[in-house]
Amino acid sequence: MRIRKRILFGLIFLLPFFLGSCVTVGIEKSKYTVIQKQGKFEIRQYEPQIVAETIVDTDFGDAGNAAFRRLFNYISGDNQKKEPIKMTAPVSQKSSSEKISMTAPVNQQKSEDKYVVSFLMPGKYTMDALPEPLDSSVKLRQVPARKIAAVRYSGSWSRKRYESHKGSLEEFIRDKNLTKTGEEPIWARYDPPFQLWFLRRNEVLIPIE
Repeated sequence: MRIRKRILFGLIFLLPFFLGSCVTVGIEKSKYTVIQKQGKFEIRQYEPQIVAETIVDTDFGDAGNAAFRRLFNYISGDNQKKEPIKMTAPVSQKSSSEKISMTAPVNQQKSEDKYVVSFLMPGKYTMDALPEPLDSSVKLRQVPARKIAAVRYSGSWSRKRYESHKGSLEEFIRDKNLTKTGEEPIWARYDPPFQLWFLRRNEVLIPIE
């Protein structure tokens, strides 16, 4: 009887680990080819993609939460076609002071406490096929194919850990004599908040020429 209790306790204890590791299985992710790999660093060629994005005026740690509801509402049917859109990964965040115009392309530059948070749209969609958001603060944008330097890490979503890995990625870029495009670094998160912290897949992405 005691052995059975130990086995049951063990299964209960391990269950979150198995569930956590399966959270993003089957979810569509950004498509890219790894051109070069050195330790934890990669140089990737990304395919064109479409994102739904929104700008939030808040600090680094709260930006994801502030933006999530708007974007989640959009993919849940808060759009002109009342059409649900499958969740994808990652959720991306970057600094910005974008001013979105109804008729002109957006211009981007860094500004403290203002962030663009985006959801990747499933690859089956074109810009014409995606339903328009009902929330005017959510915009659809075509992202062209691009080359990106990346570093992957696990653990917490703190700004300190993000800045640490961004710094190591920038050093890698300098060591390889690569040139940044000038676009803001992107913080990519592949897992939901309930994922076990040490199983989370996080990345810093910096576009390069």
